Amino acid sequence: MNSKMLKRAALTVALGACLGALAPSVMAQSATGAIAGRASSGDQITIVNKATGLTRTVTVGADGSYRLSQLPVGDYSLQVKRDGQTDKEPVAVNVALGGTTTVNLGGGGASGAVTLDSVQVLGTQIVNRVDVYSTESSFNINREELARMPVEQSMDSVALLAPGVVGGNSSFGGISFGGSSVAENAIFVNGLNVTDIYDRQGYSAPPFAFFKEFQVKTGGYSVEFGRSTGGVINAVTRSGSNTFEGGAQVTFEPSAWKSAGRDHYHPGSSTDGHFASRDSSSFTKTNVWGSGPIVKDKLFLFAMYENRNTYSRFSSGQTAYNTGKANDGFWGSKLDWNITDNHTLELLAFSDDGETRGTKYKYNWDSARVGDVTGTSTNEGGGTNWSGTYTGHFGQNFTAKAMIGRNERKANARSGGDDVCDFITSNTSGQNSYAPYLNQMPNKTLGCSPSREVVEMTNTRDAARLDFEWSLGNHLIRFGADREKLTTEQMSRYSGSGTMYTAYVPTPGSEVFGGAGVYIPPNVTQMLMARRNVSGGKFDTVANAFYIEDQWNVTPNLLLTLGVRSDSFNNKVADGSSFIKQDNLIAPRGGFSWDIKGDGSTKLFGNAGRYYLPVSNNINVNFAGGLTDEYRYYALDGWTEHVNPITGTKYMLPIVGQQIGPADTSMNTGSGDLRQSVSRDIDAVFQDEFILGFQAMINQAWSWGINGTYRKMDRAVDDIRINHTPCGPVGRSLWVVGNGGGNVTIWGDPSIGCASEGWITIDTSKDGYIKGGSGEVTGYKKPKRRYKGVELQIDRAWDDKWMFNASYLWSKSEGNLEGPTNSDTNFGSTGMVQYYDHPAVNERYGVLFNDFRHQFKVRAGYQINEQWSVGSTLQVQSGGPITAFGVTWPGDSLAAGGFASEGSGGGSGWLCVAKCDKPWNERVLEPTARGAFGRLPWTWNMGANVTWRLPVETVDLTARLSVYNVFNNQTVINVHQRYEANPGVKRDTFATGTRWQSPRYTQLVVTWNF
Repeated sequence: MNSKMLKRAALTVALGACLGALAPSVMAQSATGAIAGRASSGDQITIVNKATGLTRTVTVGADGSYRLSQLPVGDYSLQVKRDGQTDKEPVAVNVALGGTTTVNLGGGGASGAVTLDSVQVLGTQIVNRVDVYSTESSFNINREELARMPVEQSMDSVALLAPGVVGGNSSFGGISFGGSSVAENAIFVNGLNVTDIYDRQGYSAPPFAFFKEFQVKTGGYSVEFGRSTGGVINAVTRSGSNTFEGGAQVTFEPSAWKSAGRDHYHPGSSTDGHFASRDSSSFTKTNVWGSGPIVKDKLFLFAMYENRNTYSRFSSGQTAYNTGKANDGFWGSKLDWNITDNHTLELLAFSDDGETRGTKYKYNWDSARVGDVTGTSTNEGGGTNWSGTYTGHFGQNFTAKAMIGRNERKANARSGGDDVCDFITSNTSGQNSYAPYLNQMPNKTLGCSPSREVVEMTNTRDAARLDFEWSLGNHLIRFGADREKLTTEQMSRYSGSGTMYTAYVPTPGSEVFGGAGVYIPPNVTQMLMARRNVSGGKFDTVANAFYIEDQWNVTPNLLLTLGVRSDSFNNKVADGSSFIKQDNLIAPRGGFSWDIKGDGSTKLFGNAGRYYLPVSNNINVNFAGGLTDEYRYYALDGWTEHVNPITGTKYMLPIVGQQIGPADTSMNTGSGDLRQSVSRDIDAVFQDEFILGFQAMINQAWSWGINGTYRKMDRAVDDIRINHTPCGPVGRSLWVVGNGGGNVTIWGDPSIGCASEGWITIDTSKDGYIKGGSGEVTGYKKPKRRYKGVELQIDRAWDDKWMFNASYLWSKSEGNLEGPTNSDTNFGSTGMVQYYDHPAVNERYGVLFNDFRHQFKVRAGYQINEQWSVGSTLQVQSGGPITAFGVTWPGDSLAAGGFASEGSGGGSGWLCVAKCDKPWNERVLEPTARGAFGRLPWTWNMGANVTWRLPVETVDLTARLSVYNVFNNQTVINVHQRYEANPGVKRDTFATGTRWQSPRYTQLVVTWNF
């Protein structure tokens, strides 16, 4: 045999243990993986799954290449048969989620003959995730690797290990990939899409210990993935094997092991602010599982049950105290049937159904005394999920895969006083704060309802998909289709009569609300804002997609991927007719991968593609079902004391005085005739992305990589305020779902100022809004979002002793809108987030909320000996921008932001600097840029863990103690950005904190496997 070829083959095989954290990868709706490579023509390659005995054999083609696709994730043995002789010893090979493990065995001819028993590898098996068959940007991590480090038990925490993924810092949470909003991601479990369908925030998930491996896709994912312009979390669950196994795991997070939060007072106040020093929580999770063969080599079962017990206590200001309790049972099961070696069937089912019961009490902050119960609440979430997947291999060149499944996620909220008690609250910040009056009241309990809304909602996704792979010489043709029917059944209203009352202190002489034309009388010093908000119905959205891709090995070292995806989205009203229909959305995607040296040690890759984002179901509910959102303003003439019919305690009820001004009905959206509520020609939102990257080995343990990413989005779908059309002034505000800054087509008739009936098109970049007072007609800025990032990463692979990974990301996120959510104003109602409530809201182009310019991430694990090991993570991040929002706009008497509430109306980049108490046309306004008021401070968070293993060979017992936020940093991560309460009146809360880093806490996980 040729010794030079032997060495080359050995190096090719060994490289895989080194680049796992850096490598891009791809596979059809990745719940599986593949093995591929080069060998001598006519060789027979046989692999055997070590856990289940599943066996596949393929003959190497005339061009010297082979591929075994759609393999369950796990460990395999690989053996070659050459010239009728089989190697004596097979080699262990690991198949990772969504990737292709490369095993090259030499070229054709006698000089290139290489037998597996001559190969030397790093570690105990081939773990090749340097995928020269792919152009994606992603990283994989399995449950064993996660156990070496302090990583919280959630899919979000796993994703946050990846460069470019940051936590959403507004109250609605979530995670952001590459400058996107938190409502643009997709989550898959065993190929089933489990992303929330109502607002695309959140997802369904089985018990964390049920997961086997994760793949986090940060960009460049191929055509079988869609409906996302952010990132993808792809996970597979554990399965049964030929060995009977079981285990138990207990997770403890007692409140005594958690540091206290800090209290933050608003400027000049001793009673108003954010209080966390007396908050506490405890968490215990007990997990038991079992797996094994029902029929050896044929039928396998994995089953798990998990009980979670949570108890929390927290203050609401200084006058109320809350407790929350949950004691839920979660479960998951997986059944695998190897019908034959070429045909398999998988069944998955899991439940994350849970319920939290809350109790609200009176509270005296100074004495720390908890008083009488003032109300109770119940919140339900989660649901039951299932999928069935068939995989068939027809010959060695054609593979088919079919999946059906259902994802369920409900969100119900209710309280004991829902039917009889209105929700009463007060404004607690800024110049309109009611705190001075509330502090003088002997009884500070307002109303008898502890929860604002009564919500009953169930979301279901019925999914089906087909995926095919056909190997034709140097071409791997991949094609398929998928269909999702997304159904929302929802009813939402305020408790009691359906009206919520907010007490506040008005500014004398100011307008009651923008456009009211009525001003606060000088003798009115206390007011009530009465808001009525009702929505509901049953609504469907149908999403269909088709895709085809050619993975073409132009040469043995150069791969081109050329694909196209066609999406269609059909949002429907309750009677099944369409109200937003977007067809034939063509998304081309292509990439290349160049194995520069031909041995897998260096790689240059690139990718370019288009990705479409659907309209979420909350738009169906709020527009196709009709949203009543009305505001009325009253003088507050005092308070009277009443007895809570549920708890027997006393509470205060406002005395509603004279109504001041008309009702503000501008936020209503109607069902029925939607021709003036939804544009006839809505174009779908899409993002274009470009990636270029390089990876290289330093040696068999160390590797490094660098890549750059550019993303651009120039389209948005949102509700747009239209008060002017080509026909003239409308006379009121229409709220139309459409492409802000683009053409909007609605039905014109005399009710909106048109002389006759017919379709009219409004170019909202020039028309659509008429300023109050001046009568100037203007439009909205076209949406624009840009993301640029350069990532540098170095990795040291695990070799049964230690591992290390470090990354640095420089990025810049700019534009005039964040996406379908608005973190600037803490507004998370996807697709209805104020950017087109007024032209001033998105007028400014500049740094966006998720512009964290510098990010460093480090993770490491070290095994001291057979009994002890340690691990650590570190995340360092620069602060985001601080942007000011005012309430007025030049030449406009209408408000650009709400006067009574900080969160309403969006806000303007113009601030009043002189003559602010004068009429609108005399005020002096100055513009401010996005990020003009500096940046938030840098944050850093370090975690550490130590693991002990019982030194008894026959007993697998471990205890892992993890400390999160070791140094107890509680740096501010979000601030109030509403600068003005009224023209020229600065809110004293501007640039003060709304959220901080979570305090230090400690977790103990005890695991016994048998």
